[in-house]
Amino acid sequence: MLQHNNKLAERNRGYFEAKQILAINLVSSPGSGKTTLLEKTLVRLKDSMPCTVIEGDQQTMQDANRIAATGAKVVQINTGKGCHLDADMVNNALKQLKPADNSIVFIENVGNLVCPAMFDLGEQTRVVIASVTEGVDKPLKYPDMFHSAQLCIINKTDLLPYVPFDVAAFKANALKVNHHLQFIELSAYKEEGLEAWQEWLHNQLHVHHVHHH
Repeated sequence: MLQHNNKLAERNRGYFEAKQILAINLVSSPGSGKTTLLEKTLVRLKDSMPCTVIEGDQQTMQDANRIAATGAKVVQINTGKGCHLDADMVNNALKQLKPADNSIVFIENVGNLVCPAMFDLGEQTRVVIASVTEGVDKPLKYPDMFHSAQLCIINKTDLLPYVPFDVAAFKANALKVNHHLQFIELSAYKEEGLEAWQEWLHNQLHVHHVHHH
């Protein structure tokens, strides 16, 4: 199964490279705030960068509707009992989305830190989102996910005064698992720290030779 997935992932990767698309796989446990982050990001990028979204969810259409409200083109994938997206689902979604050359495709994976870690979707970059309402031991409990990511966003920083979350301890744990991991702390809800995230995206476009307008 994984072998079949990886073959399709390579095909997706070739598609993204040919069209100079930056594909970002957003992963997290449920409730980390990744849909809110995505909404705010899409609104901010609207004028400078074409973006499309592949929205993975086990059951509902709610997240896709929230994304569509920003004006971004979105395809919803309901995985049913499945706890992750796979390269085949992404491939089918791309056929429907037909993303523009020199654009960004955000893939919002199903809220789960176990299954999505193993499935390459052909993305160039993987962003794991954790919120300060979670435990600082998350990276140690889910090492595969943190090991496979390039960036870790620590979300809901506006709640730091009210929760016993030690940012330094969390980062130290994550770096034990992946010493190349980068971090951005932000509050998507309060729109604090989103500039650093935008800048990171901008740098990724540059790294992957996507022409930013």
